Amino acid sequence: MKKLLIVLAFAGVSVASMAQTEAVPTEKYSVATNSFWSNWFVQLGANWNAFYSDTEHGFKLDKSNSPFNGDRSKIGFAVGVGKWFTPGLGIRLKVQGYQGKRLYGNYGQAMQNKDFKYWILNGHALFNLSNMLYGYNPDRVWNFIPFAGGGLGRSMTSDFYGMDLSFGILNEFRLAKKLFLNVEVGWNRLEQDFDGRSGHNLGRCARGWEDKDNNVYAEVGLTFNLGKGTWDKVPNVDALNALHQSQLDALKAQLNDLNNENADLKNQLANIPEPGMNESVKEFVTTPISVFFDLNKTEIASQKDLVNVRALAKYAIENNTGIMVTGFADSATGTPEINQRLSDGRAAQVVEELVKMGVAREKIQSAGNGGVETLSPISFNRRATVQITDLPE
Repeated sequence: MKKLLIVLAFAGVSVASMAQTEAVPTEKYSVATNSFWSNWFVQLGANWNAFYSDTEHGFKLDKSNSPFNGDRSKIGFAVGVGKWFTPGLGIRLKVQGYQGKRLYGNYGQAMQNKDFKYWILNGHALFNLSNMLYGYNPDRVWNFIPFAGGGLGRSMTSDFYGMDLSFGILNEFRLAKKLFLNVEVGWNRLEQDFDGRSGHNLGRCARGWEDKDNNVYAEVGLTFNLGKGTWDKVPNVDALNALHQSQLDALKAQLNDLNNENADLKNQLANIPEPGMNESVKEFVTTPISVFFDLNKTEIASQKDLVNVRALAKYAIENNTGIMVTGFADSATGTPEINQRLSDGRAAQVVEELVKMGVAREKIQSAGNGGVETLSPISFNRRATVQITDLPE
């Protein structure tokens, strides 16, 4: 029982740290499962380990029970590799060992100690209680991780293999994005003659943990995360649906506005006066209609500019009149050569639109006037004008 208290004392170092509370509360949320190659880690460590052999039972070795007593303790090393499947659940394969020391003796004789070389290979299931209880936080400074598992050990000095069970607590302290300081305490419960000597051979029978070879250890090391070591937040489906719905509503409103605008344009076309020689009609067909363009472009900036052009085209077709298209550029930008090319291109673009509206190409004249500065602001000079010619009497 006293030996069991020693193991609990080791665990108390970690359990005491449970009093720590997080400075900033962590919002709990679901995370997406990463690929198989994500969330792997490698651990390197050194430990102070002590063996409690089943051969000690009945020798009343109270003064030697301390795991830090030089009669039973040694320094060892450990290497582990593992993977987290979720922020709270992972696995680890760990090998530890180097040198151990066991106490032994016979009735009526003083206890002796002997060094032996060994290794223990364990598979562990890891439970990150910090993430389970408080929610995943990639910037958390401290993670509290109990583990349990089992495996195989070998005493190389005695050439003996033995199965074992393994339990412990791993504390990880964040040093950098992919680097952690780990402090671990653990207990390996091995077959009774793992250290090369069995208590049953000495005529003594023990129960519980005392009929096995027990190894307790305290370890300090580093954990290195490999590849992606974080977890992506699962999208909030309700929030996404609400966003999509608001976008759909906005598109519907925009479509309604366009339909209303289209109806207004149709109404304007329907209300254009029938061609005749009254003054209002003459003013309409003889006033140049402007079609505007963007800087250094020959594509029409807005299809709305073609509404009145379509009305002129209708008039020209019905009255067999000609149309004059004149292109312009602004003289404030570009060289004269560039402006001439732009004015010619803009006039040609409007001519093509008139042809699409049914005006015979031979009824259309066009010219480019190059760069001008007749209108203000400057952008208004980037245009082409359309005007009826050859008015009927």
